[in-house]
Amino acid sequence: QVRLVESGGGLVQPGGSLRLACLATRTIFTISPMGWYRQAPGKQQREFVAAFVDGGSPNYAGSVKGRFTISRDNEKSTVYLQMNSLRPEDTAVYYCNAPLPGAPRDKDYWGEGTLVTVSS
Repeated sequence: QVRLVESGGGLVQPGGSLRLACLATRTIFTISPMGWYRQAPGKQQREFVAAFVDGGSPNYAGSVKGRFTISRDNEKSTVYLQMNSLRPEDTAVYYCNAPLPGAPRDKDYWGEGTLVTVSS
């Protein structure tokens, strides 16, 4: 059974930092590029934040580029999202995403999410 478990969310002031972690079942972690999405309050759709693309290079949404960093620890089957210079508009539930190579995107695995609130 595949599981993705996020942690690290919380309340932070504007300009602060948080690091999210996603612990994945090893079978999916070894084959999936892994990534992060978020869903802001009142919005129906999740938006792309960051992910590893083919070849292992990171890709970022324009709104977070230069502030967020995605990384992975292969020994721990964990993917991280380091978030710096946080802004109120970064407030959202952050979801870990694990697409299956070659499969339709509706087959992606998702975690249950972790809430990040940026507020003074």
